Amino acid sequence: MNYFVVSEKKHNEVVSAAYLKRGYFEDEGKDAARICAEASRHGIRTHNAIKALHLDDMLGSGSKGCVPGAEIIEMPSRFPAIKIWNAQQKLGQSTGYRALEKCIQLADKFGVGIVAVDNAFHYLWGGGYMLEAARRGYYAYTNCTSALTEVVPYQGKYPTLGTNPHSWGFPTTEAVGFPIVIDWATSVVSMGRVEQFKREGMMLPSDAAVDKDGNVTHDPFEAVALLPFGAHKGYGLSLINELVAGLIGGSLPTIRNRWIEKTDAEKRGACFFFQLIHPDAISSGLFAKGRNQAENIKAVIDDILGHGNENCLLPGQLEANAAKLTEQHGGLLFSEAEVKEFSELAVDCGKSPWELESLKMVSL
Repeated sequence: MNYFVVSEKKHNEVVSAAYLKRGYFEDEGKDAARICAEASRHGIRTHNAIKALHLDDMLGSGSKGCVPGAEIIEMPSRFPAIKIWNAQQKLGQSTGYRALEKCIQLADKFGVGIVAVDNAFHYLWGGGYMLEAARRGYYAYTNCTSALTEVVPYQGKYPTLGTNPHSWGFPTTEAVGFPIVIDWATSVVSMGRVEQFKREGMMLPSDAAVDKDGNVTHDPFEAVALLPFGAHKGYGLSLINELVAGLIGGSLPTIRNRWIEKTDAEKRGACFFFQLIHPDAISSGLFAKGRNQAENIKAVIDDILGHGNENCLLPGQLEANAAKLTEQHGGLLFSEAEVKEFSELAVDCGKSPWELESLKMVSL
């Protein structure tokens, strides 16, 4: 497939301008561009700036579900390693990066840091925050409730769950050359993937989505709701996010981000949960053969990938390979359909269009 190379600077200028045009503050535009660039650099086409701005138009500043310039309020907590935030519908990307930095501060002091966020807006790619934490040497986890309920529970008929992703990051760069990042939505595919398949003219995999009548469909244009992966297992993992959100303060899933319909006192915002652990905090020191912690991790991975499993991939390896391609070709890689959307976005923000003829093309 052919891709076009766009400098990260050029990408960030357009994305930041798009957020500024929507009323966001300069730092919020930079945070949004940062996570979008991370997604594109690592080949996460379902969570790039196109998806982020679509969410904002549909559910964020475009519908009062996200408030530009909102200030985070720290709520009382009797536990020093845990912070509880009322995000007041602040941009999710800015809230996510702030939660990550706070968790690092707490983990450095207490061994573990947790930030629970209420009244939030979607933070886009959870794996991006975990990748950053793992790069900096921490074991990290996050989950969030999705912007909308788009997933039908196992053996159900009506979408009452979000795609509800889970994301983990492990500090394994010394052991394997990149952080292991495990990141997934709890549906077979995300709605971002459905939108990507629409753009690229591709069909959905089996048992991934249903149409308006509840029948399984392969046509992304007919998909109105998604199915959990692994049947009851994906359902259970999705349910975790809703229960964690319920403990934090989140309200009914089926009205999340339905701001136009708001006629009662129920809450509409999403919730985040971030947890970072300093590796020293969980080390027994009892590593075999005198290995240190990093050496022990490498020995464990080598054993898992030995015995004829040498060609198996580690989670995060494809993303690390994509990042290498980005570096090799000198910019972020976008399909022709994506470039056209970015070009329209640039013009809308008063920037020069992205002309295909002026961009380097690579075949991958």
